[in-house]
Amino acid sequence: MTPMTAGITPAGEGIEGVRWNILGQIYIPKQLSENSLSWHATFPPGTFVPPHIHPTQDEFLYILQGQLTAELDGQVSVAGPGDTIRLPMGQPHGLFNRSDADVKCLFWVSPARRLYDLFWALHNLGPQADPAEVVAISAKHEVDFLPPPDAE
Repeated sequence: MTPMTAGITPAGEGIEGVRWNILGQIYIPKQLSENSLSWHATFPPGTFVPPHIHPTQDEFLYILQGQLTAELDGQVSVAGPGDTIRLPMGQPHGLFNRSDADVKCLFWVSPARRLYDLFWALHNLGPQADPAEVVAISAKHEVDFLPPPDAE
């Protein structure tokens, strides 16, 4: 991985023009280095990231627009504009847009590890992707999805 370069990533644009469709959500990478990855995300109504764990990364979200429901280690909270969600490595969390409007936020993780590669692997699988395939791909990139509550 190359070192981070100084500069500006313009609004609405991703580094090197990258824009991912991750299971119906739009992720636009803003910065990448060995130490961190950041991206702008748009969660349309009804979209979510199921409960999972990052065993090797701390993750953060800064809410720009809308309300995002966060399930953090079994506790449910709602974050709105200006709120920061902190997700320490190793702690289970899920993110849900349970509203009727888009949620826009800035994510970042530290260190970057394999998340950038994961997003490429998940890009354009579509909102009807096979959950088992998503789980398997994610596990190969250091993100571990938890079984649904019914399966425990």
